[in-house]
Amino acid sequence: MAFLQKDKLFTRKWFISYGLIVAGTLLVSLGYVYFITPYKIVPGGIYGISIVLHHTFGLPVGLTALAFNIPLTIIGTRVLGPRFGAKTVVGFVLTSVFVDVLSYFSEFKPLVDGDPLLSSIFGGAIIGVGVGLIFKSKATSGGSDVIAMIISRYTRLSLGLMMMAVDSVIVLVGFVAFGDWHIPLYSWITIFVMGKVIDAVLQGVSYEKTIFIVSDQHQAIRDKIINDLHRGGTYLNAEGMYNGNQKKVIFTVVNRRELAMLEEFINQIDPKAFLTVMDANEILGKGFKSLRDKLEE
Repeated sequence: MAFLQKDKLFTRKWFISYGLIVAGTLLVSLGYVYFITPYKIVPGGIYGISIVLHHTFGLPVGLTALAFNIPLTIIGTRVLGPRFGAKTVVGFVLTSVFVDVLSYFSEFKPLVDGDPLLSSIFGGAIIGVGVGLIFKSKATSGGSDVIAMIISRYTRLSLGLMMMAVDSVIVLVGFVAFGDWHIPLYSWITIFVMGKVIDAVLQGVSYEKTIFIVSDQHQAIRDKIINDLHRGGTYLNAEGMYNGNQKKVIFTVVNRRELAMLEEFINQIDPKAFLTVMDANEILGKGFKSLRDKLEE
């Protein structure tokens, strides 16, 4: 199985991939330099360790992170196989360079003075956007993720659990080093915001809703969806659990405004209809963004 995805040099896809990496690493660096590091926030990962070492021993954050990332990537390649390509290496090298260059000019003076809570939120958001762009380029963030992958391989524990455990340990190291309960609390806020923003960047912010409708008036509802809302849908053949009656379930996707219109219509013709409404984080296919377009972004 091939783990590395290689883009042909100087093609449109190549420029887009490396453009995303440059933009992403710059945003990550801005988040760390102007929001996170000045307040000793430790949001897990290699940069969390580097921030602790910076405030404890005066070591440069970017260079320290690079000193961790290089051996971790080599070890990860030997243990896990060729999962870490040139784009990942370029990503963590650029981040280290950007962090130290920006910190040289800013001297880690916070952009939001005297407000660590606001800095933890906006720092997490900016870093989340940057990491999301790096992931979109098919690169990885490396760092502590490699440690989690190695532990997961030999312990058979889930990768997600291991990543949370590693980051939590790093957060607690920050608490021990600085002796301030505020540090882990702000750090976990940053980690939470980062995760949400990364998901939003990768999946997009969608206002669409997925609906499953069970109603004896399925034909009238079908006409409303097709003719008035100009949406499509799918009939699913189903059987009632209580009496075994055959039923048709409508599966469709609408936006918030259309959902309100559809619910009002269904209430008029069949108040006993059964609806399940869910957020649609990502919709690919006819009438929406195609899978090809997403992969080519």
